[in-house]
Amino acid sequence: MSTGFAIPSIQTVAPAVHFPPPPPPLDPQALPHTGMLHLHDTAGQAATHLADAAGHAAHQAADAALQVLGSLSGVLLAGRAAVVGTRLLAAAAVRAAEEQRCLERQQQLAATAAEQWQAAAYAAVRVNARRCALLARVARATAGGGPPGPPPRPDVPPPLTPVGERLGELRRQLARAEETLTRAEERQAEWEQRRLTARLRLDEDRDDDWQRALHESRQRALHRFSAERAADAEARQPPPKPPDWTAPGTLDPEEVRRAGAEILGTLDPYAAAETADLAGQAVRHAVGRAAEDPRRARIHLTEARKFVRDANREAQEVRRAQERAALHYDFLVYETPEGAEDLAPAPDAVALLRRTLDEGVALTPAEHELVERRVEERLRDLEARYVQQQCAGAVAELARKFGGRAGAGRPEGQQIRLDWTPEGWDPGHWLRANLVDGRLRVATMYRGGPGQRTPEQRALDDERCAETREQLGRLEEITAALGLDVQFTVERTEGALPGVLGEDAWVLDDLIDEAGSTAGPLQSQEVPPRQAPRHRTVDGDGRR
Repeated sequence: MSTGFAIPSIQTVAPAVHFPPPPPPLDPQALPHTGMLHLHDTAGQAATHLADAAGHAAHQAADAALQVLGSLSGVLLAGRAAVVGTRLLAAAAVRAAEEQRCLERQQQLAATAAEQWQAAAYAAVRVNARRCALLARVARATAGGGPPGPPPRPDVPPPLTPVGERLGELRRQLARAEETLTRAEERQAEWEQRRLTARLRLDEDRDDDWQRALHESRQRALHRFSAERAADAEARQPPPKPPDWTAPGTLDPEEVRRAGAEILGTLDPYAAAETADLAGQAVRHAVGRAAEDPRRARIHLTEARKFVRDANREAQEVRRAQERAALHYDFLVYETPEGAEDLAPAPDAVALLRRTLDEGVALTPAEHELVERRVEERLRDLEARYVQQQCAGAVAELARKFGGRAGAGRPEGQQIRLDWTPEGWDPGHWLRANLVDGRLRVATMYRGGPGQRTPEQRALDDERCAETREQLGRLEEITAALGLDVQFTVERTEGALPGVLGEDAWVLDDLIDEAGSTAGPLQSQEVPPRQAPRHRTVDGDGRR
């Protein structure tokens, strides 16, 4: 056996993972003899990241609630939230609130810390999306004008920034933000409904009675709106339906007016004005025909009910679309911390989402597909970086627990290369892990070039290959603790593979002492000059 192959997948997002600094570009011309890199300051940064991973890897899951949310973990959770439904985000908000109450009562929490972090991060993303959508709605209403004057100035909470916060503090911020945002949404909904009511005048002689009837019905509708906007209501299956209305058996003009007010009062506060006008016109026709043709009045009331039902459904869909646009917008405009490698920009999708928020224009199916594609592309990029970080941390933890030296680099065309020399394998053998396109391949390596091996050397190669099975099992256990699912498939080849330890990689010699802490400044490992031609392995099982 010489290689093991696996496709790492993310099971849970460990909360404390940060963006790494980008590795330096490799200049083959600067490495004509040894293939070693002298990285100076950049190497120190790399050493720090691997040392941090080694120091915390074994305890990340258990101590996650005590850690602050890392920059990479935070945006990865935001990306995952961007691709799930709003109902799941609402359910996460409910769970985060319940866990906060449990924490305050000092009750034991059943969920793992990583799952609690996900619920809290999802809830924060949901609050930010609702906030952004509300501000965009207010801006459009202000530009549109209309009675009874401009909308109220929304008292919205600042956007939540979970990165750098502890779990308990994030939950407290969520509780405060949720309460403030709900009040702001209710004030805006009340103004929106007053604007709708102002359009629904019936007649001049008895309009005061009509407005009073509308007001009573409107108050009941506002109460339903507030209740349905609560996270636990949004998380229910199926979504709540508007109250049913059945025309009374006998219809006189007063009964028609009362029934019409009840129907129009159930309009969603965010219902489109055009559809509300159609419903109001149907009610006016019903009132006008009530005395002479009760049957026709009943038809007009049923028609008004249909207009209201359609307007409410459309308003709910628009509200969800606006919040989803805000969700995607916040994710796609995110910029990595200073010093980290940039994410690919998505100006086409960002422009579409900004238009949707500013103008209230729904995305076409083609535009929606473009936005979803850009979100998925960014999420895959972040997941690849996360897997790279956690794999590096796993190798560092492997070295810390079982001895040896660990190093990481990124040759051209590869996400990362990890070299680890298990204790007792010096000076001739080590393990090399290549991560390429999401595929992790671990190979048993020997120092030297391709060519004939002596019987003694081949016997030692076979011994190291047999020991590699045990090392792969250890690596699977460590990656599982880091939230990755890595299951190796053993591939049988002709013994170990030739190579040069640290080629196109950072070698961190004596980085981690027996206590698992950084032992001192980075030292380059000396490699004897090679007699064989320079070469590099590809995916650990080929040479060029």
